[in-house]
Amino acid sequence: MSLVNAVIQYLSTLSNGKLILWCYLIWYLNTVLYHFDASLSIWLNSAGISAVIGVALILSVGGNSAMRADKWQTFRLFAMPFCVSSFSSLIKGRGFVLIFPPSAPELASAVVLCLAFATIVVGLRQAQQ
Repeated sequence: MSLVNAVIQYLSTLSNGKLILWCYLIWYLNTVLYHFDASLSIWLNSAGISAVIGVALILSVGGNSAMRADKWQTFRLFAMPFCVSSFSSLIKGRGFVLIFPPSAPELASAVVLCLAFATIVVGLRQAQQ
């Protein structure tokens, strides 16, 4: 199976929950692109928080062998605290309201990218029926 076919297959069977998680990632990456800061302390602190909270999340879901078999879920349990922590550091003092940037172009690009991704997924789902 080619990579393109594998991606199409993955996207066409993507659950609504994972679609939302992908939109979270798109929103995060959009914010990083607009507000990247090369300060090592931001990224090291985020990595440290990710390690502590990631382990706590693994323990809270049981940390059983089935969990270890799902490497993507384990990755997400560590990636989410990293993203939340670095997002918080990057937007501090920049006029955000909750997660929404004060800049209309930045807000528009995040919304358009998420909507475009969701439209592609929904379109592929319908094409597979």
